[in-house]
Amino acid sequence: MAKIWCISAPLPSHSDWGGFLRTAQALQARGHELLWLSESPLQATIQGAGIPFCAISASGWHWQRGPAPKFQQMPPQEAQLLRYRRALNTWLHEQSVAHAVDALLALASEVGAPSLILSDPFLSAAAIAADALDIPLVICGWPAQAAPPALPASPAQRSMRHEGLQRLERLCVRFGVQGRNFTRNIRPAIVSETLHIVYFTASWYSGEQALILPQTQFVGGSPPSPNADAPQWLRDIPAGQPLGLVTQGTVFTGDLSLYSMAAQALASVGITPIVTLGWQPLPPPQKAALKRALPAGTRLLQWAPYEHILPRCRIAIHHGGMGTTHSLVMHSLLQIVLPKAADQNLQARRVADAKIGLTLTAQALRQGQLPVAVRALLEADWVQENARQLAGEMAALGGAERAADLLEGLA
Repeated sequence: MAKIWCISAPLPSHSDWGGFLRTAQALQARGHELLWLSESPLQATIQGAGIPFCAISASGWHWQRGPAPKFQQMPPQEAQLLRYRRALNTWLHEQSVAHAVDALLALASEVGAPSLILSDPFLSAAAIAADALDIPLVICGWPAQAAPPALPASPAQRSMRHEGLQRLERLCVRFGVQGRNFTRNIRPAIVSETLHIVYFTASWYSGEQALILPQTQFVGGSPPSPNADAPQWLRDIPAGQPLGLVTQGTVFTGDLSLYSMAAQALASVGITPIVTLGWQPLPPPQKAALKRALPAGTRLLQWAPYEHILPRCRIAIHHGGMGTTHSLVMHSLLQIVLPKAADQNLQARRVADAKIGLTLTAQALRQGQLPVAVRALLEADWVQENARQLAGEMAALGGAERAADLLEGLA
């Protein structure tokens, strides 16, 4: 049996990507020796899923603390440059990545190197460590993509491309590697030579098919079966009462007015809102104010068990995180996406392209379009049929078990 490391940033969403953690569970169930590596905040999540966990001092993910800069108050070129630099620092912060590679190589020296590394799509340290150990790297949750056609770049884009390439080259020299798991075209990016596992269908990426590289395998997914009873508060809601999910994930949770607007929009059409706040602490006065702004009957939670809630939902209003979007697609739910940052805009576009939901901008929200969007989706039977068809295509691909088949072929 193979010895396999899974490496991710210390965020629950980065252990998901639609099926990363479930793939680890499938491999372990087949007798392979799995070990999940990340920083200690992720330990409870991984061990709760039954996967052995090893805390490392750094994963290479550089989360920038404190409030975001007020970009709207800056000159446009300065704001663009700062946005790009903050994005680059998240996954290619030189000191953080070097620290994480040192930690991974030290562990390999201590306990023996694995035969395979499965990685979060944005962990440069995992890509460099796999190169240094001369073992295959597999990216879970993101397709391998060729560089898009060259377009005129802004000064900020050219500057960040140059800076990113310089950082990557210095890291490669430091660890004596070629950087085989990175592209260097328009901008540096992590691309495994071996395999990218994507937990959606090929049609989900219809707008990007020309860029998808052949090492990408689409495995879809199907809803997991509950392994515990539904919570009592959910059982107390009459079985015929339709529910709607409202979430902003676990990171971008600061817009409290969105929770109340979304809940009011659902309640206006007779749907009971299930609002989840994530695990970010909310001061009691703010939480009390939010409760007052929610319609009667709303269930306000830190977290909700999707395996119990989503089968009873008709619609979801959410941020566009990949894990959340994936769960909603598997359950054939109508979706309204309100993206905020990172890959959320990509998921929002794909929801619209698949014709299973709508994307709303901040301006549309301010103009009161959310209740209109909810009613329009619920009245469009053809959108619901699209969602059911896509869910069926996802299930037919095999999900985490198919991913495990592919990985056993490598290991």
